[in-house]
Amino acid sequence: MYAGRQQVFLEATMICISVKCPCCGKSLVSAKKKLDKAPALEVNLTYAGKHAPLYLSSLYGSYAIESELNVPLGKAAGFRCPHCKADLKIIRKCEVCGAQMVAFDLTGGGQVQFCSKRGCKKHLLEFQNPDNELQAFYKSYLKALK
Repeated sequence: MYAGRQQVFLEATMICISVKCPCCGKSLVSAKKKLDKAPALEVNLTYAGKHAPLYLSSLYGSYAIESELNVPLGKAAGFRCPHCKADLKIIRKCEVCGAQMVAFDLTGGGQVQFCSKRGCKKHLLEFQNPDNELQAFYKSYLKALK
């Protein structure tokens, strides 16, 4: 019984992020797919010469994903924009495992980054203009709590 209440509290305190491609600026929020009861983020996943859509939870901190392409644990995959097909990996290396990080631009400014290696949990938020971007992110968080 307590675990159920904890899950509801966790969902209520997680923020739903809205992201766009850092190259073309188009939204990566899917109009047709939901994960964790929220609109999913959609990118193209590539691994071993195969391609498939990848849906990620838009709740920051959730690790829920859906794809028909199975990437083995410990293997890095490619991530591409479904609109312009740009590679979404960045130069930054994961501080945990050394794989390349993947970046999406937050709609309100800043970036969300996560590791490209399946099973690595490293992710972070980065703000170039913390005064404005962090304030916009915080306002989104407050809206989620209401």
